[in-house]
Amino acid sequence: MLSNVTTQNDLDERLRATLGTLVAAERRQDPSRAVSCESPLTGARALDLFDAQVVSRQLDLAGRWLRSFDEGFYTIGSAGHEGNAAIAAALRPTDPALLHYRSGAFYCVRAAQVAEGRTTWADHDPATAPVDLVSRAPATTGDGAGRLLAPGYAEAARDMLRGMVASVREPIAGGRHKVFGRVDLAVVPTTSTIASHLPRAVGLGLAVERSRRLDDADQQVTLDAAPWPPDVARWPSDAVVVCSFGDASVNHASATAALNTAGWYDHTGLHLPVLFLCEDNGLGISVRSPKGWVAAVLRAKPGIRYFTADGTNLVEAYAVADEAVRWVRRHRRPAVLHLSTVRLMGHAGADAETAYRTTTEIAADHDRDPLLVTARLLTGAGVAAGADLLARYDEIGWQVRRIAEEVLDEPKLADPAAVVAPLAPRRPARVAQAVADAAARADGPGAAARAGAFDGKVPELAGPLTLAQSINAALADGLLEHPRMAVFGEDVGAKGGVYGVTKGLRERFGAARVFDTLLDETSILGLGLGAGLAGMLPVPEIQYLGYLHNAEDQLRGEAATMQFFSQGAYRNPMVVRIAGLAYQQGFGGHFHNDNSVAVLRDVPGLVVAVPARPDDAASMLRTCLASAAVDGSVCVFLEPVALYHARDLRTAGDGEWLAEYAGPSAWTSAHVPIGRARGYGVGSAEDITIITFGNGVRLSLRAAAVLAEEGVGSRVVDLRWLVPLPVADLIREATATGRVLVVDETRRCGGVGEGIIAALVDAGYVGAVRRIAAVDSFVPLGPAARQVLVSEDAITQGARTLLAG
Repeated sequence: MLSNVTTQNDLDERLRATLGTLVAAERRQDPSRAVSCESPLTGARALDLFDAQVVSRQLDLAGRWLRSFDEGFYTIGSAGHEGNAAIAAALRPTDPALLHYRSGAFYCVRAAQVAEGRTTWADHDPATAPVDLVSRAPATTGDGAGRLLAPGYAEAARDMLRGMVASVREPIAGGRHKVFGRVDLAVVPTTSTIASHLPRAVGLGLAVERSRRLDDADQQVTLDAAPWPPDVARWPSDAVVVCSFGDASVNHASATAALNTAGWYDHTGLHLPVLFLCEDNGLGISVRSPKGWVAAVLRAKPGIRYFTADGTNLVEAYAVADEAVRWVRRHRRPAVLHLSTVRLMGHAGADAETAYRTTTEIAADHDRDPLLVTARLLTGAGVAAGADLLARYDEIGWQVRRIAEEVLDEPKLADPAAVVAPLAPRRPARVAQAVADAAARADGPGAAARAGAFDGKVPELAGPLTLAQSINAALADGLLEHPRMAVFGEDVGAKGGVYGVTKGLRERFGAARVFDTLLDETSILGLGLGAGLAGMLPVPEIQYLGYLHNAEDQLRGEAATMQFFSQGAYRNPMVVRIAGLAYQQGFGGHFHNDNSVAVLRDVPGLVVAVPARPDDAASMLRTCLASAAVDGSVCVFLEPVALYHARDLRTAGDGEWLAEYAGPSAWTSAHVPIGRARGYGVGSAEDITIITFGNGVRLSLRAAAVLAEEGVGSRVVDLRWLVPLPVADLIREATATGRVLVVDETRRCGGVGEGIIAALVDAGYVGAVRRIAAVDSFVPLGPAARQVLVSEDAITQGARTLLAG
């Protein structure tokens, strides 16, 4: 017997050798009977779950075989974690699952549940559901004839192998990544290795429970009042959301945020049906989890019930999982199942465990191999002999290898257009039509509901509005148009936002649609991610741009990747409102005056809008909401704090920064497509083009007025959209004068100006160009801020220098 098992071949040989020595009990047991008095699992059911464990193990071996000749690109396997087959068996195939990367056996069972289509899988006693996933025909050797994998297991094996070889036929990511996911299996793809999908799971649990409560209340305007989007999965009202992760992930901020949020909501009385599944093998690659630490952490989470089980013991794992799932489903409250496992064959690929583990430790883990534990259960109960199990193991291995050979010849992604196709679909004509349809409804059946925010008047009759008031009115119109829209974040409800932007919305639309959250940006975005996945139109607010950096991965790694890694099968539409940029008077510090947007501009597929004027803000917000609803877009609506309550442009009292709110009859003509700029002509508008955005628009218009007095005509171009940049508009306006001054309130390094100039050069612009940008510094407190930010004087001087060149 091998004492130092470090490779896939060693593991395979040891398992085969041990299986061959197992002897069945003298009295063979009826497979329809329970395998033990402590377990509801029948012999037949346990045998089927053993097959799922074997398929998962053989897939791990196949992955390393493929990698040995550079045809496999993913070798993080599930060996040692195959006990999660029992957790899948305790769930229904309609329970949404966000899975850890060691969930091979879980995925196999879920695929079999769906393929077989048995109602008994979804009833209250799945443990006794008789299944026949691998035919009982005698095994043969040599030519591979004999038992074949049943459709569910064969499909699961093909799915995972296609992911390993990056085949375009892989059902969820289409060769873009190896992920567990399929819409018909209710498995939501996740790419995280550090629990960044857990906040989304909490948000999905909140959305599922909110939908159920609204259904029960039979309200007139609920999430179900509008037609359900046909391309969005609708989860059952009693669904349980399950999300799995490793023990090392417990220490990550994303896991802490998710567990804390679930407990926080439970404490407030809003219970979430989420089952957190921590698969604890004691290692984070090479770093050990201190003994007892994970259990102590999970037990200490308030509002979350704790369950624990030995994940290598199929009987115990199923019994506890069944209890946990039933508890969550019945009480609609969160729980954590702490499953102790082992990790076999190292972390991934060429990971040499002997560099950080002793041979004694490795051998001890292999004695707890879940496949061996299940095999001993089956032979001890008289369900099968070791020779039978070895034959099953070998036959399944042969079938998996055959499928692996088949998928090797499948096509791969071969051009950039194919790779990015599902990233962020843009259908501007449909978005424009959605705005037009909303206008027709608001001007017709919904006209009466629009009054109320401005002394009983509709906003277009309330007189000129500020930027903040215009956004408020547009949010109200959005809530009327989209029954599944929800506005939430810190202080947005009772207080109406720090700057009053959401004032009065909760009173008009109720606390179910406009509500306060706990103070955690990761959780706020996670709630939005889960709500969007559940068919809602979430509008979360991040109170300040500087606070986004605590949670940016929820946008980059989770939100923006969903359509990319699911080929559009899943989406998480949302419009993230962020108060940001600089120039606040009487308020300073780099959090409240944050002028950095670089973290947003390099996220593929993200839309970043920056409204400067009140009339643009309303139109752009309508566009973002429509794009999210139509295309599943993830939009960031960056609102310049310093312009929220601005009224004047050049002189005190001129009121030139106010604007009338467009009524529904004007929404179509005022529509602002994504990626379209706005131009202002000052003087002759023939001498210089000033390209800017946000606070820079107001500063540049002031500077242009000074220049006009000197006989210089300016074109001031408001980008309005930082991503995607309005390149066609920029080229047209730049070419008109041949002189471009870029006014960028973000920093010189990593600022927006770099992207503008690069876009001009790439498009063939050959005229003069100069840049005015903020200093590479955090924004300091008080008057010192003027030393690092762009000023009106700097703009006029930059224009003069450019004209003199």
